[in-house]
Amino acid sequence: MDVPFVAPKPIAKGTVPFGQYSTWYRVTGDLHSDRPAVVAVHGGPGSTHDYLLSLAALTAEGWPVVHYDQLGNGGSTHLPEHGADFWTVGLFEAELDNLLTQLGISQNYVLFGQSWGGPLTAKHAAGNPAGLRGLVIANAPASMPLWLREMAVLKAGLPPEVQETLRRHEDAGTTDSDEYFAAMRIFYDRHVCRVQPWPRDFMSSFMEIYNDPTVYYTMNGPNEFHVIGTLKDWSIVDELPRIDTPTLLINGRHDEATAAVMQPYFEHIPGARWEVFEESSHLPHLEEPQRFFEVMVDFLKGL
Repeated sequence: MDVPFVAPKPIAKGTVPFGQYSTWYRVTGDLHSDRPAVVAVHGGPGSTHDYLLSLAALTAEGWPVVHYDQLGNGGSTHLPEHGADFWTVGLFEAELDNLLTQLGISQNYVLFGQSWGGPLTAKHAAGNPAGLRGLVIANAPASMPLWLREMAVLKAGLPPEVQETLRRHEDAGTTDSDEYFAAMRIFYDRHVCRVQPWPRDFMSSFMEIYNDPTVYYTMNGPNEFHVIGTLKDWSIVDELPRIDTPTLLINGRHDEATAAVMQPYFEHIPGARWEVFEESSHLPHLEEPQRFFEVMVDFLKGL
């Protein structure tokens, strides 16, 4: 990894109302410039913006950047008492739409959707919003059943004793044990973040999930590869052909979002460009930051 990134200071941060709740946001750069704002849509569901803070470096090239925490975690309203019927894809679609409107950028913006943020932004883009200038889908599934099939392939590549530990605790429902966490970390070090030690920003988001796992556990499950939440059968593949905005696809050679996972985006979004980061897993923006920003700036300049 290059020299550790220090995010530029935001020019504004706070919350916007979202119904009776609030969404926390951070703006870096000038939203009133003639360039579209790049809105970073984080993963999870139920993670936070922290691990995507390095995108704020795009302000040095003239693009304002917006980060936000999705409802249920980080600086936004926490609702640990709410159940699965509340935490829906539609809720997070509405929150994104509301944020764009509240910040006054709904007529000129680019979306960067990472992991869960990828299908969320793709679903938004499939509605052909007038102000969307570009779309970046990074390290993201379009089909959760396909994701689960690929997770089984990656797990089969782990040492046999690690596989046995994972299987034993998953069968017993003891995925909160220290032994399971240690085995899970072996998968994460291979397929989520290959930088050691984990960068501070990634660790911040990782710990935020465990401080309040309501959304992540409800919609996803206990980790990236044991998906037993409400999203386990979700797919947006049928909606992808409706996307007509310029689209950049990103994944890592060692990514849990494997080539097979990303393929539906490439096949179904007309004209999509796909960049693979050879030394990265799930977080190329932290694992190969220099090349990542070169690719991003090139894409943004071409819009």
